[in-house]
Amino acid sequence: MNLGKKYDIFGDSPKRMRNVKITPSDERLLSLLREDARASTAQIARRLGLSRTTVQSRIEKLERDGVISGYTVRTHDHYEQGRIRAHILITVLPKKMPAVVKALRDIPEVRLLHSVSGAYDLVALGVVGGVNEMDVLTDAIGAIDGVERTTSAIILSTKFER
Repeated sequence: MNLGKKYDIFGDSPKRMRNVKITPSDERLLSLLREDARASTAQIARRLGLSRTTVQSRIEKLERDGVISGYTVRTHDHYEQGRIRAHILITVLPKKMPAVVKALRDIPEVRLLHSVSGAYDLVALGVVGGVNEMDVLTDAIGAIDGVERTTSAIILSTKFER
């Protein structure tokens, strides 16, 4: 039974992640890419003590195997400083998860969504321009059909990010 395929409510499960062997060198490579995905293969190769062609072929293999599923933008702290960020904990009614996830995906202020264990079902990262907008966002999330309740925790600072 393949529950992952049947219940892929997030719609972004890797397609080729079967039997992928990650070496310690791959782990270091992934760590460097998380730190700076725009670093050149030559820079990464120097830091890893590998040849540029080896690094390039490892990156291509990790992309092909679905280990690397894409690259993203991390904004500077000064940009984020004026914005209000909150973890929004969400309880979802039974059998409503796919519809709730779809509705949350359509809200641009919801940057990230995790399915979690415990008292809540989902944790969303909401990012808005001010407190009033956060109030509007949490009300909008609470109004989604299938959302039973929400609780928010405003993020005061980020101690580190990888």
